[in-house]
Amino acid sequence: MSANIKANRPLHWFAVLTAVATFLLLGLGGLVTSHEAGMSVPDWPTSYGYNMFALPIEFWKGGAFFEHTHRLLASAIGLLTTILAIWLWWKDSRRWMKWLGVAAFLGVVAQGVLGGLRVDLINAQLGIFHGILAQAFFVLVCAIALFTSRFWLELAARPKTFPIPRGLRSHVLFVTILVFLQLVLGATMRHQHAGLSISDFPLAHGKIWPDTSDAAVARYNAERFEVLSENPITAFQIILQMVHRIIALLIFLGVAAAAGLAVKRLGQKDSLTKLAFCWLALIIIQIGLGIETIWSNKAADIATAHVLVGALSLVTGVLWCLIAFGRNVATVCDRRPEERRSPGAAAISGNPALAGNK
Repeated sequence: MSANIKANRPLHWFAVLTAVATFLLLGLGGLVTSHEAGMSVPDWPTSYGYNMFALPIEFWKGGAFFEHTHRLLASAIGLLTTILAIWLWWKDSRRWMKWLGVAAFLGVVAQGVLGGLRVDLINAQLGIFHGILAQAFFVLVCAIALFTSRFWLELAARPKTFPIPRGLRSHVLFVTILVFLQLVLGATMRHQHAGLSISDFPLAHGKIWPDTSDAAVARYNAERFEVLSENPITAFQIILQMVHRIIALLIFLGVAAAAGLAVKRLGQKDSLTKLAFCWLALIIIQIGLGIETIWSNKAADIATAHVLVGALSLVTGVLWCLIAFGRNVATVCDRRPEERRSPGAAAISGNPALAGNK
């Protein structure tokens, strides 16, 4: 970072706009999956044979409404990202930021192609990768919004920035990776379109750990056909949901510990401590939405809110790590040259006999 770089406010707010639009697209994508509307419009890049942007209004109903609206907003975000990448390349003097813009452009292209192939190949498994890449793209755009902000650029100019202890940084990074893995698991379960493989909570099919024998799974499916007419589930899907629950508990404990460590190491008034507690609040809401998703038998609005809060939880962890990294770099850059040298070099400078032999 350099203190000589001036914040480009229009560029920053355009990046924020792109991030907000991407968040809305995640919500629309969640509604498409929750309503199982992914194939409501069976062709791509056309829509029912029409140009995507000229589809007659009579087709905008039922699942097609969610799917087609999703496509239109995705196209708008593609345009926003293209403008953002060009703007960064043209106006941002930081070389790495130029390439970050290129990465965002390539990411949105890949995301569009994946979404189209999922329709043309009628391959539900591609929907999993489509969902995962969507989360990663949202993180990338939010990072660009942070890096173009005045807050980030002023980090280098702060004369007494308190460094973040390595243990705390490592802890938050580990929990953030765990949140991403949890979202991968969630995307995998959502795109299997089998409803809930475990329909009760806090127990699982009436037990602490569910029976996954062939006879038990056959019984679960018989009950589902009778009551819900759902697609059959497998023992693997049941285990996958149990792993999802266990990781949710680990994330809660990890984020709670991160908030406690932040208070202890940084103090209550530090901005990263406040961000850690916001993160903890998001995780608590996320767990509550996950429980309600089960109790409501995957109500579309609840399941979609679960996806959105998960995305915010991931972004919060990533931004925490990035700000911590920026503060540590700023602290090192602020030291006098002799303070930045290695301990060995400082020892040589402090010893006249050794200094004379240099």
